Amino acid sequence: MKPSCSSHPPRTRYWVVVLAVTLSIITYIDRVCISQAAPAIMKDLGLTPVEMGLAFSAFAWAYALFEIPGGWLGDWIGPRKVLMRIVIWWSFFTAATGWVWNLASLWATRFLFGAGEAGVFPNLTKSFTTWLPQRERVVAQGIMWTSARWGGAFTPLLVVWVFHYMSWRRAFEVFGAIGIIWAVFFYRWYRDNPRDHKSVGAAELALLEGSDHLAAGHANVPWKRFLKSKTVWMLWAQYFLACYPWYFFITWLPTYLQQFYGLSPERGAQLAIFPLFFGGIGTLLSGFLASYAERRLGNIVKARRLIGYIGFYGAGILLILHAQVKDPLYAMLLMGLSSLANDLPTPVSWSVCMDIGGRYAGSLSGSMNMMGNLAGGIAPLAFGYILQVTQSYSINFYIMGIVYLLAGLCWRFIDPVTPLDRLELGQQAGYAASPAHP
Repeated sequence: MKPSCSSHPPRTRYWVVVLAVTLSIITYIDRVCISQAAPAIMKDLGLTPVEMGLAFSAFAWAYALFEIPGGWLGDWIGPRKVLMRIVIWWSFFTAATGWVWNLASLWATRFLFGAGEAGVFPNLTKSFTTWLPQRERVVAQGIMWTSARWGGAFTPLLVVWVFHYMSWRRAFEVFGAIGIIWAVFFYRWYRDNPRDHKSVGAAELALLEGSDHLAAGHANVPWKRFLKSKTVWMLWAQYFLACYPWYFFITWLPTYLQQFYGLSPERGAQLAIFPLFFGGIGTLLSGFLASYAERRLGNIVKARRLIGYIGFYGAGILLILHAQVKDPLYAMLLMGLSSLANDLPTPVSWSVCMDIGGRYAGSLSGSMNMMGNLAGGIAPLAFGYILQVTQSYSINFYIMGIVYLLAGLCWRFIDPVTPLDRLELGQQAGYAASPAHP
């Protein structure tokens, strides 16, 4: 991000990125901790792989169903009110995961937890749309998603460490308390419109001209325009396909390492870091690679599509190669590189939602994330069912690799720059008259 040329560079807006980073870490700690706790939960509650898959899927189904309402609320009443409420909600149900007694109670708790987390990234995206000039948004998305991935990457080690001092039930209570603290601080500091924040001066407001007015609340989302747009359908499709394999990393991965390779929980937790850690590198690289490709190609459309091609084709090939490797360390290195490639298109996808959605960025990004988490609702159950029927993890990996290749094809049909509403959003997004548009 480029600072102002003045002697006192305006930087208040960067605290919005800091808040997004910390919440992203909390979000992934709360959702990934159950994957490391899964063997203990299955043992204590007497669950089969299919039943544990149902419990994993409960989060994803709720997350998908409440994505659009969460994003729409952010567009309507602003992220400040929405994020404060949903963070407290999901933090409570994170703690409540430690109070379950059977499959039904576990499923219901994880469903309600997912309903709370559903609005987080659409509302953070809405905040970026309002608080950041356009040139800083892709990099901010990359930083945020890197933090999310790395939060999830190190959660297995964190959970194993916490398990040395308390049961999995008490651990969920501890993780739930963290979000409450964030929600209080956020609500006291944040304002939906940077003009209403006492620390934002005239110089910084000048940088935000054309962005800050997108904070205006509204309830009329152009759903018909979304449904008629080929770009929107392809955005939805590529995110659905990208999330299907990715959900393996935050659900079945620790169980896979312990069952397939016979690793201890501690050693498994060390190797389970790789996919999300490398994924974080991918999201961090994404913004810089997208900017570099744009400069070299002189075309925003080609640059963003190139990131989609490289990311998903690379992820599919590397994951299929991983299935051929028997050594757990080298296998997880390949899976980590596949995850890195998978996450290259992630910040670009969310930036496309900001650029073509404008004031509707919360609703559009929420709908995209909904599609991704519909795949997340299917994937853990499908993994468990295929495992139970075939007694083979490799079949799952071949399917996941093919799914990645299909995601790459979607980018051929995505126009990542043209605003959905040219009359209202064309000038705001700054692309309508761009010579880079095909």
